[in-house]
Amino acid sequence: MSCTEGLRASSSQFTLGGKPFRILGGSVHYFRVPQAYWKDRLMKMKACGLNTLTTYVPWNLHEPERGTFNFQGQLDLRAYVGLAAEMDLWVILRPGPYICAEWDLGGLPSWLLQDEDMQLRTTHPQFVDAVNLYFDKLVSVIKPLMFEEGGPILAVQIENEYGSYAKDEKYLPFIKNCLQSRGINELLMTSDNWEGLRYGGVEGVLKTINLQRLSFGAIQHLADMQPQKPLMVMEYWSGWFDVWGEHHHVFHAEDMLAVVSEILERGVSINLYMFHGGTSFGFMNGAIDFGAYKPQVTSYDYDAPLSEAGDCTLKYQLLRNLFSQYHSGTLPEVPSPQGRRAYDPVVIQQHLSLWDSLHLIDKPCRSELPVNMENLPVNNNNGQSYGYTLYETTISSGGTLNSRNNIRDRALVFVDRQYCGILDYKTHELTLPDAKGEKVMSLLVENCGRVNYGKAINEQRKGIVGDILLNHVPLRGFTIFCLDMKPGFIKRLIQSGHWKSDSQSSSVPGFFQASLHVNGPPTDTFLRLHGWGKGVVFVNGQNLGRHWFIGPQHFLYLPGPWLRTGENLIIVFEEQTADEKLLFAENPDHGKTTDVYKLPFCTLL
Repeated sequence: MSCTEGLRASSSQFTLGGKPFRILGGSVHYFRVPQAYWKDRLMKMKACGLNTLTTYVPWNLHEPERGTFNFQGQLDLRAYVGLAAEMDLWVILRPGPYICAEWDLGGLPSWLLQDEDMQLRTTHPQFVDAVNLYFDKLVSVIKPLMFEEGGPILAVQIENEYGSYAKDEKYLPFIKNCLQSRGINELLMTSDNWEGLRYGGVEGVLKTINLQRLSFGAIQHLADMQPQKPLMVMEYWSGWFDVWGEHHHVFHAEDMLAVVSEILERGVSINLYMFHGGTSFGFMNGAIDFGAYKPQVTSYDYDAPLSEAGDCTLKYQLLRNLFSQYHSGTLPEVPSPQGRRAYDPVVIQQHLSLWDSLHLIDKPCRSELPVNMENLPVNNNNGQSYGYTLYETTISSGGTLNSRNNIRDRALVFVDRQYCGILDYKTHELTLPDAKGEKVMSLLVENCGRVNYGKAINEQRKGIVGDILLNHVPLRGFTIFCLDMKPGFIKRLIQSGHWKSDSQSSSVPGFFQASLHVNGPPTDTFLRLHGWGKGVVFVNGQNLGRHWFIGPQHFLYLPGPWLRTGENLIIVFEEQTADEKLLFAENPDHGKTTDVYKLPFCTLL
């Protein structure tokens, strides 16, 4: 990867080493792909004819608590970029700090929201301080990977689609300075959709565009804004993401190919977003809210050229044929498909009710007023980021429970541990049964995912965020349990002696345990949650993500590297409806689909 001069944008064509260069890129997020499969996905990228890897960097994973950084294992960014270099792939890094990405809070750490005056993505002093400390660490990791240091990183993107937010004209210059003042000298870029281009630029930084169709004269619009500059589609949306309760989105291969062909014919550089989407494992999915809150599903399949499990789709084959025309030699061979199988069904062997697991949770918090999860005194006073929060208080009568829309995002309501109903964005009132004497009311509140795009990003505190009224009187005197279901809790749960084997006594919400026996080397599979309601699944302590019967996702991707030969422990946390068994499948069934190419552009954004 030896060139004397890095990527330049000083004429109508990019140059690299002083020679014309066209970026043929694809996005693969290391944090959405099991580390054991990084090499396979990048080999398939190279074999498809791409020359550049793009990836976001999620601040909320790399700094889960203030000043505590993690760049190891699954988050070893240096190893991931180094792997790209081994494959002769160049890299465009997109470090944010905001990344959107259909990722919780657009990649921003939830502890930022402890400041009640916080203005994210601005030069608000507390945000500036946090970004500076994070970039001190991040740049120390990425600087040796820059082109001028002999690494593969050709360019760095400043923030992400800021033109669609545009709250502070000083903010993008601040982020630019954050990088340059720490010694990042490679080409800098911004990326925006057609609307955002008007507001999203910064002096001395190349503008790029994000799109799926060539309407509105989008590329000419970009060319007119930047005469004699190279043109690039930073995000060519190869598909689209899914939200709970709607159909699976598809973008037909032939429609996609026609647009990509035209982009290339016009001499424009391109990055496929996504080339391979992967999975938003755990609780990390984001949400959209343009008047209605809609959380995204666990799968980030995206209908991309490589499927969630890394399969080469029809899109992949068509793109490979197309990109081969832009190479003088033959492309590398496509790696063999990963093995996959449908394991035999497993039967639930033991169960433990939520109520019997509360002693395993770190000391509960007591507060006269309800406290949102980010401000709970847990995780070294960084608050709770993800999962569930249980609020309990004493009541002495039934009547009308009114949330005043202060539930974020969904609460199961219990009186003396008997289920009474659900409160969420649509349902604000619930009638509680008449009660004599004091009873314990419990609200199990789930953070279903913080909004990752749009103006609502500052209003993403979760749990109970204000008063809950019973018969017009605010509830007081709460005991609050942090149920973020981190590895330590799951380990204590497994070791607990309170599990029961009697299926007749099982209750929800609760934990359900099964064992999957694997003969020989493990392979990928999909876990099928038929007959289950809503919750989350852990396999050998790894959080696979959420399941919900409303779909569209009914299968959870289970990577083979997370299994082992012999016994594998599966734990399902189930809120509503438990089945007696768990099923497996070789392939997921996406159910009913919606063609994104036929949707109005505004409905996508």
